[in-house]
Amino acid sequence: MSEGTPPILSVHPCQALVDETFSVVVENLPPGRPVTVRSLHQSEDKDFWEAYGHYVSDHHGTVSVSEDLSLGGTYRGKEPMGLLWSMRPVPGSRTGLRLRKVNVCAPLLLDILVYSGHDNFRDIPPLASTLVERWYMAPGVKRIEINEKGIRGMLLIPPGPGPFPGLLDLWGGGGGLNEYRAALLASHGYASLAVDYFKAGELKTKDMELTFFEIAFDILKEHPQVLSDRVGIIGLCLGSLIALSLAAYSTNIKPYCIICISNIHSIASKKAIGGFQKEIPAKFRKMRVDENNCHIWRDVGLALLEEPSLKVDVRKINCPMLLLNGCDDQNWPSVEAADDIYKMMRAAGKEHLVAKVDYPGAGHLIEPPFSPQFRATSFGALGAEEKVIVLWGGETKAHSDAQEDSWKKILSFLQQHMYRNPSTKSKM
Repeated sequence: MSEGTPPILSVHPCQALVDETFSVVVENLPPGRPVTVRSLHQSEDKDFWEAYGHYVSDHHGTVSVSEDLSLGGTYRGKEPMGLLWSMRPVPGSRTGLRLRKVNVCAPLLLDILVYSGHDNFRDIPPLASTLVERWYMAPGVKRIEINEKGIRGMLLIPPGPGPFPGLLDLWGGGGGLNEYRAALLASHGYASLAVDYFKAGELKTKDMELTFFEIAFDILKEHPQVLSDRVGIIGLCLGSLIALSLAAYSTNIKPYCIICISNIHSIASKKAIGGFQKEIPAKFRKMRVDENNCHIWRDVGLALLEEPSLKVDVRKINCPMLLLNGCDDQNWPSVEAADDIYKMMRAAGKEHLVAKVDYPGAGHLIEPPFSPQFRATSFGALGAEEKVIVLWGGETKAHSDAQEDSWKKILSFLQQHMYRNPSTKSKM
């Protein structure tokens, strides 16, 4: 090519779900040309996020992000999706940011740009650019606002005639309504109810009674587009505690299966998840901060593990469960909790119900695949007067690998137990 001929940048597919891979190819470059391929996203909070890799074109004048090695940047080596999972706030951004999709009816918009050279690329115009759409909600997914019987949430129904297996989707202690995982699950065939069970930083006693979640479960179960005998629960952190408690203690509902991410099984009773108001403050003497003043709560959980009276009696659980945890979780001893859950189930002769996966190098916030890794973010704990920076843990590459693999295992587990013939023995 002549020096004045512009390069050609292509991304396929340019519109896709967030858990789908894409290919990024730059053509029409001079052979041996150093270039930087960059992704840039402006969040709904108006913060900018980026990822980039440094490449050198081959003898055909081509760079393929899926096939070629990144020599540096926010990721290294052959990483087809590095432009997504290694995203971080641009230099000079606010501290403690976390990227989460709020409006699932609109795509996450991503600019892919190509720059000449490897240095100071932000100061020069790109050689080429294109816009990519990443969706949490597939075409045809329906959103139904739920505001009844004291339950507030969003029900996401897959496209098609139905009825579908159902999932109660419970996030953790940050509070608020988060739809994006439920939207993605609905895109894969599961009617998912995301529940807002307390406002951020606020906790009302009634919102943490098991009857509250039983009502939410029944609302999902009774919907005409839901298979009433195939309703499960997926929960992260505090959501996993609720899932375990419902499966163990509820006499009104029977989850078909449960998925617990970053496990908690302490601070519960047969009627409520109220221990956070009593037990955690008493154990906060175990909370510590690192050299960056990030709060580490892991030791609080380790102290609570030593008190059997506070544990969910998981031996009462009779449904399949999938336990997913990061070995570098600095927020909670989730691996130790999962080990204890398995030990208790084995003592009850029910270890065949448990599939457990621990991910070396992964932290607490195990999200859908290709989501950026958040080692430390601003967080408002239950009842806290102000936000602090919490250390979640995780190494970027290892955490990303865990997110990709765990999502495959989640979908496989759900396919096995929700769509196929009933089975109590996991093949994970």
